[in-house]
Amino acid sequence: MYPVELTIPMAQDLTNFGFKSLATAEDVDNALGKSSGTTLLVVNSVCGCAAANARPGAKMAAQNDKAPDNMVTVFAGVDNAATAKAREYLLPYPPSSPAIALFKDGQLVHFLERHHIEGRSAEIIAQNLKMAFDRYC
Repeated sequence: MYPVELTIPMAQDLTNFGFKSLATAEDVDNALGKSSGTTLLVVNSVCGCAAANARPGAKMAAQNDKAPDNMVTVFAGVDNAATAKAREYLLPYPPSSPAIALFKDGQLVHFLERHHIEGRSAEIIAQNLKMAFDRYC
């Protein structure tokens, strides 16, 4: 568990851009259990690859012509109940943070695990997500 004061700027990096923060399991069910539309989920993290690659990549991708209807985030190590619930929606993938997932009509259709993020530039991550947005959004 990380001190909330430490993570506020990292969380705000996404929420100030328009991502909705999900703090409870109920919030996650309301956001990801939707039966229609597209939702981008970022499992935020304190890890350096979240700051250097995942958050900027997700924000760049969101500026694509085709973009998800909703953008949400949970913070691993902070929003424990929300993160645990989000990870249920990400099964059969193991827990990963940071991670970025795209849901369409309540189904997981595209997923970037930490090993897809780590060592890749924000631009490469954004391109990967834009291809998914063009296909599913």
